[in-house]
Amino acid sequence: MIHEITPHRLTNEFLPDAEPWKDDIIIFAKGDALMVAGEPGEMRFPKRQEIRSNKYLYQYLFSLDGHGVYHALGWHMEPLDGFAYKTLREIRYQLQGPQELMYAAYTAWHLIQWYEDNHFCGRCGHLTGYAAKERALQCDNCGHVIYPRIIPAVVAGVINGDSILLTKYANRNMSFYALVAGFVEIGETLEECVAREVKEETGLKVKNIRYYKSQPWGSAQDLIVGFFCEVDGDTTIRMDESELKEALWVKREDIQGQIDDWSLTNQMMMAFKAGKEG
Repeated sequence: MIHEITPHRLTNEFLPDAEPWKDDIIIFAKGDALMVAGEPGEMRFPKRQEIRSNKYLYQYLFSLDGHGVYHALGWHMEPLDGFAYKTLREIRYQLQGPQELMYAAYTAWHLIQWYEDNHFCGRCGHLTGYAAKERALQCDNCGHVIYPRIIPAVVAGVINGDSILLTKYANRNMSFYALVAGFVEIGETLEECVAREVKEETGLKVKNIRYYKSQPWGSAQDLIVGFFCEVDGDTTIRMDESELKEALWVKREDIQGQIDDWSLTNQMMMAFKAGKEG
């Protein structure tokens, strides 16, 4: 999965006063895109030593293999020579790694969006600033503390004997199959979310819901939690066409994986194909 980058290491410490050194990574964000360069498999971000202008401020995010990763703050952030702005989806499918930099991209995006969404206090409207001792923002006026937003979501591998339920979402330009997934609602357990999402999207009831693995997925600021379960009773799929464009039972031997092995969804599909859903 995307966060499984050993021997590389991403360290998410809080260093609000850190300044970038020449070999540190700089993340430029513009709209829904990040600035990158490189060929497939060799994507890279600019280093501080490549940036000649002094018009930027730098916000420390985390470190990767001992090198700081910073967000560049400023105006008119046109691409550096040889670089271009690409969305996370374009980076993933066009440049395809290396994996540790993809994980850094998703995690940087998560933090950048949280910072951008919280310049002002949601209680009194005043400016926020760094909290003194932890990764949080604090209102300069009322003291309200805002922690990074992490949204829980589930992925459900629904099993019917030697088949698993695969889907394609409506209104998304994706050629590959995935599993039923959705965000957890207030007052709902993860297991209840699995049962609800499967029922809402396919009309199926499930039982024996059991935890598999979890994965951070920064593009939606979420933490995805994977579960396997069995269909309970009627196996007839009644697809919600506002959510899905396809939903079908697929035999183990017929499962086709996604183009990379970075998602929890793909790992769960491949685990079932190999008979290792546990």
